[in-house]
Amino acid sequence: MSISQEERKKLSKEEDRKFIAAALAGDQEAYSQIVKKYRNSIYHLIVRMIGYNHEAEDLTQEAFIKAFNSLASFNDEYAFSTWLYKIATNNCIDHLRKKKLQTFSINKPINTLEGETTFEIPDTSYEPDKDIVQSQQSSTIQDAIEKLPDKYRRVIIMRHQEEKSYEEIAEELDLPLGTVKAHIFRAREMLYKNLRGKLDRES
Repeated sequence: MSISQEERKKLSKEEDRKFIAAALAGDQEAYSQIVKKYRNSIYHLIVRMIGYNHEAEDLTQEAFIKAFNSLASFNDEYAFSTWLYKIATNNCIDHLRKKKLQTFSINKPINTLEGETTFEIPDTSYEPDKDIVQSQQSSTIQDAIEKLPDKYRRVIIMRHQEEKSYEEIAEELDLPLGTVKAHIFRAREMLYKNLRGKLDRES
C-alpha cells in the first residue's frame, strides 16, 4: 500500500523532530542520521549553485556545521529541510559573492520536500573601511587557526592556505582519506564556534 506525498512529508517531519530532540540531548548518532538523510540533497543543491568542484564538498560540510550550531533556534513548526536548504543556500551565496562569480540565479526557486521556495538576499553596499575590516578579520581567523590542536591546524592550513585537495593531504600526511575529511570537518566546527560573534563585532 503506497502512501500519499502529504503523508510522506508528515512522516519525514516527525522523524526530523525525533532526530533534532535527540541531537540537542547530546546524542551524536542523531547528528549522523541527519547528515545521512540530507547530505546528498544539500550537496546537489550546492552543486547547482557553484558547479562540480572541490568547494562543493567544503560548503556541504559548512552548511551542516552552521545548522548544528544553530539547532536550538530551529522552530519545529516548520520543515527542517527548508530551514537547512536556506542555510546551505545563503552559505553558497556568501561564497559566490566573495569570489564574484555569476554562476547561479539567486531568484530561481529551490525545490524542497515542501515545494518551491525562494530566498531574499539583503543588499550590500560599498563600505570605505572594508579593507581595514577584512584585515582585522583575517588576523582574527589566523589567531583562531593557530589555537587549534596540531592535527586539526595542519589540515586546515593545507586545505585552505595551501589549497591542497583531500587526496593530496591524505597522501602527504599518510592518513586515510576519511580521517582527513573528519579532521577538516572537526577543525571547521571548532573554528566556527570560536569565531562566532567575533567577526560580526569587527564588521
